Amino acid sequence: MTSDALDPLPFFVYGTLRPGERNHGLFLRGRTEREEAGRFAGAALYEGPGYPYAVEEPGGTVSGELVTASARSYAALLAELDRLEEYVPGDPRNLYERVARPVERPDGGTTRAWVYLAAPAVAARLRAGGRRITGGDWLERG
Repeated sequence: MTSDALDPLPFFVYGTLRPGERNHGLFLRGRTEREEAGRFAGAALYEGPGYPYAVEEPGGTVSGELVTASARSYAALLAELDRLEEYVPGDPRNLYERVARPVERPDGGTTRAWVYLAAPAVAARLRAGGRRITGGDWLERG
């Protein structure tokens, strides 16, 4: 376990957890201190079955929100988001991996945040034949 696994990092959300999307109210409403726009450089966004996958790829950028959980909600929210994303540390069957990555804030600075990226096998399939979301914004997928 890395030290990041114990740090209360914000979450970078780019799909169904964004404001106005179906999981935002179910998981985040009333449990956050701050939600602000964010951009994750070095990744591309691909369509999944009703939700997107971010895949690390040079030159791409994914748009989303940086979500800072309230201190009292953090531990439970982290566990719930891991379950939502079907992430279990070290499990080769994961669809997503939760990793700490730098995310750009609206003021141009960066902060480390938890990002759920496509797991390696999923990422390889998406790169080989997945449908990339042009522009990297789930809300503008058309």
